[in-house]
Amino acid sequence: MAKGEGGEQYSNASLLNKPGSSDGIKLARKQEHRNRLSVCNKICYAIGGAPYQITGCALGFFLQIYLLDVAQLDPFYASIILFVGRAWDAITDPTVGFLVSRSPWTRFGRMLPWIVLSTPLAVLSYFLIWYVPPFEDGKVIWYLFFYCIFQSLQTCFHVPYSALTMFISSEQKERDSATAYRMTVEVLGTVLGTAIQGQIVGMANAPCVRGPGDLTADLSNSSNSVGLNESEPVISLEHTKAAYMIASGIICLIYVLCAIVLFFGVREQKESCRPRSEPMSFFQGIKLVMGHGPYAKLVMVFLFTSLGFMLLEGNFALFCSSTLGFRNDFQNILLVIMLSATLAIPFWQWFLTRFGKKTAVYAGTLSVVPFLIVVVCLKSNLIVTYIVSFAAGVGVAAGFLLPWSMLPDVVDDFQVQNPDSTGHEALFYSFYVFFTKFASGVSLGISTLSLDFAGYVTRGCTQPEEVALTLKLLISAAPVILFIIGLVILYSYPIDEERRLGNRKLLQEQRDNEADSDSDSNSTELANMV
Repeated sequence: MAKGEGGEQYSNASLLNKPGSSDGIKLARKQEHRNRLSVCNKICYAIGGAPYQITGCALGFFLQIYLLDVAQLDPFYASIILFVGRAWDAITDPTVGFLVSRSPWTRFGRMLPWIVLSTPLAVLSYFLIWYVPPFEDGKVIWYLFFYCIFQSLQTCFHVPYSALTMFISSEQKERDSATAYRMTVEVLGTVLGTAIQGQIVGMANAPCVRGPGDLTADLSNSSNSVGLNESEPVISLEHTKAAYMIASGIICLIYVLCAIVLFFGVREQKESCRPRSEPMSFFQGIKLVMGHGPYAKLVMVFLFTSLGFMLLEGNFALFCSSTLGFRNDFQNILLVIMLSATLAIPFWQWFLTRFGKKTAVYAGTLSVVPFLIVVVCLKSNLIVTYIVSFAAGVGVAAGFLLPWSMLPDVVDDFQVQNPDSTGHEALFYSFYVFFTKFASGVSLGISTLSLDFAGYVTRGCTQPEEVALTLKLLISAAPVILFIIGLVILYSYPIDEERRLGNRKLLQEQRDNEADSDSDSNSTELANMV
């Protein structure tokens, strides 16, 4: 059927002696075909998101407990490393976004060169984060330096990768589909990061150090550690250090492989034929993106909800091992959460297409709240904790999927309202990442500093009651309050499904007009040549 129609159109064009018509049809078909992404393209694009989630999950779940119990840093210094590292990371995001937006187009694209060139040094600095140096005086500087270096280099990977969503296709449907692939792989990345880091470290988990107060501790809280000390005396702190390095080495290898697949499997499309806007200064860029109302509100919504999820992520491992007494099972509990989130991604993708993205944010965020309350109110029970963790993972999946699904809508809305201002996609993505990472830095810094004030005992078999209370507040009460604030702001978010579809239609009309203009100019050139 397609062949016959094409032949008939070509025949009519020949009879009418319009040599440019067939070329225009071919160009239009070529443009339509180029906007479509194959399943292979989508998978390769999605794989590129795995390194950020694998390393982020490993750092988010395990860095705090690693600095406290393996590197044996004082909680105050650990809080400085976590906060300063994340704050520095947050600052680099808009800076890199600004530099990316001013980058020239190369034969590999504008985003992909940043991704490839940052990868080698990023994996090296990541590996050195998990190495305990053989000196004490400069240990804090060591971790702070390599943590900041890695965050900067990973920013050079992740900001261009996030903005690449806008350049793999001009079709919103294709971008949404690719985003769903990406979110699925990224959640699988968190599972992989949790499994690699947790299972390898869990097999070489050094025994806790019993203090004088442990003699009067409840047997239900101390039996695990006593059994560990008696039955597995061969495991030492050195074994735990080696396990962390082995896990980081495997993650580094996966990081490199994912970058290679992304580079060779994705073709970055050049922007539309409209000329890009004149380069602007850094502060002009800030004013531009934050001056767009829907974007500012969306960023504020996910700033608060991300802060709640970051508090949960950063402290849940410590809560399971110290407060619930599951020192040898916490890595499995984290794995259950991530597996549940992975399985729930297709459900949330269906939910947002059926009921709208705003409704999905409300449902996904609120679904976590009951389980956060249950896990701190019930007495320590491993089976109940597994069940609650699996149920909470369903809500965590919404936190992964929805922000990245809604950001392209805001960028499209900006393009509709500012048709002459183009080429700023990296700025929108980088400032969003800036706020989420800033939230992460604040959450980790405050939580670790709070543990210091509560009297956290490094590698202690039991902790003071103040530590248990602090951890309960950090993983339950504080996230619930932050979720509520974010959802209240979401109520005023103006882009509903009607507006989103209207923007999509207007942008498609603009692209069709540009394609027609391009086809007409090419046809004119061909006619002049004839």
